[in-house]
This record gives sequence, structure tokens and C-alpha cells, in this order.
Amino acid sequence: MIRRGTARLCAELGWAVVHEMGLPDGRRADIMALRPTGGLVCIEIKSGEMDFRLDAKWQAYRAFCDGLYFAVDADFPQAILPPDVGLIVAEETACVIRDAVEHRLAPATRRVLTLQFARLAAQRLWALQDPAGAAALQAALRVE
Repeated sequence: MIRRGTARLCAELGWAVVHEMGLPDGRRADIMALRPTGGLVCIEIKSGEMDFRLDAKWQAYRAFCDGLYFAVDADFPQAILPPDVGLIVAEETACVIRDAVEHRLAPATRRVLTLQFARLAAQRLWALQDPAGAAALQAALRVE
């Protein structure tokens, strides 16, 4: 529910979204969004307090976005979240409670991530339009 509500909110804001985008350091962003201005937003979904407390990797996402957000449900204890990270409360619908502090990416990093975003989105669109072709390609590339 959090993921769907957050993706819908992003669409309402005019942000293009890809789910589960791999990052150059090997981590994977839950949601990466491209704003109309070209800014990249990383949204980390937290299912509960324990999920947040046990996750030490979220700070590394800052290096790959202009703004970092947490998306949580209405019951999440919001006071434990850092104040410089944006906050989205989401279920079926969602709203931005707090904007992220912006920290602009270096131009070279932005270019790499934007191209990666575009390629991933195009590949996923093609897979939806030609599922048989995508499956055949995936099978051909599979290493056994």
C-alpha cells in the first residue's frame, strides 16, 4: 500500500517513477523519481520502526539523488526520522509532510543516473509491450 500510494503521489507531482532501481554502489533504491526539472529523488520505503532502526544503508542513497525521502504509513513514529530527510505518509493515497533538504548532484553523477533511469524505464516499457521478446532475451542472456 505504501509503495502504490507513493507512486501515485509522484505521478500527481509530475515525477516519473521507476521502482527498484539499481545504483552504482550495488544498492537498490525502492523508488527513484525524476522531477520535471531534471532533479532525482530517492524514496526509501519503511514498513515500520524496526525496519528503519535496522537499516544502516539508507544514508548512502544521498550520493545518488538531489533529495532523499522516507515513505511510511500513518502509524509510523515520525519523530525518529532525521529532520533533513523528506517525509511522505502513504497508504492508498499519500501526501508530502516534509520536503527533503536539497543537495544537488554533481553533473557527471546526474548524467549517469539519468541515463540509467531512462534505460531502465525504456526496457521495462518494452517488456510490457513485447513480453515474449523480453522473455526470450532474458533466457538467452541467462548464464547457466
